[in-house]
Amino acid sequence: MPSNEQRRAAAKRKLERQLARRAEQEKKRKRLMIAGSVLGVIVVGAAAAGVYFLTKGGDEADTAAATSTSATSEQELPPAADAPAPADKPATVDCAYPVGAEPASKPVTPPTSTSVASGPGTAPTRVSIDSTQGPIGLELDSAASPCTVNSFVSLAQQGYFDQTSCHRISAVTGFEMLQCGDPTATGTGGPGYAFANEYPTDQYAPEDPALEEPIKYRKGVIAMANSGLTPEGTNGSQFFLVYGDTILPPKYTIFGTIDDEGLATLAKVGAAGDDGSMAAGGGTPNLPIEFTKVTVG
Repeated sequence: MPSNEQRRAAAKRKLERQLARRAEQEKKRKRLMIAGSVLGVIVVGAAAAGVYFLTKGGDEADTAAATSTSATSEQELPPAADAPAPADKPATVDCAYPVGAEPASKPVTPPTSTSVASGPGTAPTRVSIDSTQGPIGLELDSAASPCTVNSFVSLAQQGYFDQTSCHRISAVTGFEMLQCGDPTATGTGGPGYAFANEYPTDQYAPEDPALEEPIKYRKGVIAMANSGLTPEGTNGSQFFLVYGDTILPPKYTIFGTIDDEGLATLAKVGAAGDDGSMAAGGGTPNLPIEFTKVTVG
């Protein structure tokens, strides 16, 4: 039988092994926490960079990431201010929709009406989207972004959005949006014309450094995608539906809100994830969604 001294030595060795295992587990836990924090920063940073190039040349597939899937990050959002309240606009504004070098991706013409009602008291425009994953109701805000709403309504009334698929989704905390409005479903299509940014971009002076600072695009807003901020504008037909607070610089025109039924539809598509094919963030929805009919009024 082992002596008391041998038993004490064995117990000491066992305790030392337990302490060593606990120390190693604590090291691993700290490494994972650090890695998670870094990943969160990278994800949010990639998200902010990702939406900046949402149309022409911005959504090429990253074949190296084609087999990956995105998971929702649990990291806290970076500090971000809310968008400034929109300043009152005059009763009517004159909108410009210059034709670009690229042809329209689907037969369509620019809005025929360019003098648009705006400012306080302008009634919102209601839009109903029938999609393959459920209904999405929109309320468009002409008081804040009249030229954008005028273009969207014109495209919808011409059937431009009918039978089109949403080509990109992201379900990462701080970057939760579904991008739609491209009949080619490639991220490069448009209506053949462009127009300038409105709210919240127009609340800043052109050289204001705050245009580079993040603000919160709140859950439930609709915003235009673009390929860069220029005086003449690069907005076309692509837009993104925000179904979770999203952090971006104020360079994307907010022009309406999504109803609760629509947010439920978007959450369902987001929960299915994406194929990770977009180098700038997100990818093709794993649960495909197509707009079968977009109706104004």
